[in-house]
Amino acid sequence: MQHSDDNKQPIPVHVVTGFLGSGKSSLIRHLVAHKPADERWAVVINEFGQVGIDQAMFESRDDVVVKGLPGGCLCCQLAFVLQAALVNLIRRERPDRLIIEPSGLGHPAGLLDMLRSEAFAGVLEVHEIIALLDPRRLDDRRALEHDTFRDQLLMADAVALTMVDLSTPAQRREAQRYVDAMWPPKRWVNEAPHGRLSPSLLLTAPTTSSPERAPGEDHRQRPAALILDEFSYREPAPGQPCFEAGEALGHASLGWRWHPADQFSLDALTQLMDGLDRRLRIKGVWHTEVGWRLFNRGDGCTELTYSAWRRDSRLEVIGEAGSLPAAERLGAQLAACRVVEPLTE
Repeated sequence: MQHSDDNKQPIPVHVVTGFLGSGKSSLIRHLVAHKPADERWAVVINEFGQVGIDQAMFESRDDVVVKGLPGGCLCCQLAFVLQAALVNLIRRERPDRLIIEPSGLGHPAGLLDMLRSEAFAGVLEVHEIIALLDPRRLDDRRALEHDTFRDQLLMADAVALTMVDLSTPAQRREAQRYVDAMWPPKRWVNEAPHGRLSPSLLLTAPTTSSPERAPGEDHRQRPAALILDEFSYREPAPGQPCFEAGEALGHASLGWRWHPADQFSLDALTQLMDGLDRRLRIKGVWHTEVGWRLFNRGDGCTELTYSAWRRDSRLEVIGEAGSLPAAERLGAQLAACRVVEPLTE
């Protein structure tokens, strides 16, 4: 699909996920009600049921077009339907911004892969995935053990805490702690009482973090210089990773981030990581030829698992000052692990 000459800039896409009953439609309605007057928005809503109630909850207006896709999950069986619907929607409506609400039971990984596929190259640009979390859900063991519930939060760039007016202070604190413990860290975590979330969080370019709250681990537990996403976020270009280094309180860090289209050989990466000093703390999430994988090594234990993260590939190495490998050499070794010709998952 080629982009129209009338609108050469890629259309920003925001995916709003969240488990059933988290308040996705209410939050999107608030965003639409407070959007810039000079922007035309398109909203695509996927409901698991056959009727399509959520679409009817939006008021009709000239600067917002709402497309409903009921009767399944656009993350899996409706993927081809969504692709065709988006092509028609873009050509017919030419929106300035696109918001997609998957079903609360849907896993967004397939959706994101489709949005970033060659079919929409230069046409759509995924700006962020926002996951909604009702703090009360953390009291439900069934939710905590549900893969989709966990993955929606893990793969999100940012988290909006909804239903906070119905949650206790202890539940809100636990929700904050739960999200803070995730890696990679979130760009921001904001409360959204009654679905009220500032549209400025969407309109801000994805090259900078929101100043309202720095994502990452508790600052009291980790030197600020080691929080790679603390002050800025530069979007890496394909084949051109962003590199960060920091040093504080006797410790140092090296970090790289790669474009999500860059693919790596999982065997080559694990061999490279196994060859590094065992005392180093290592966290990595990579787009490999066998899918997205999370590598975690600390306290002498190594774990390699499936990852729901899709924003970018990244590596973080932390150790005592003077114990880290040479950044230039490690960077070259990492580049050698890339798959030159992207493979199809």
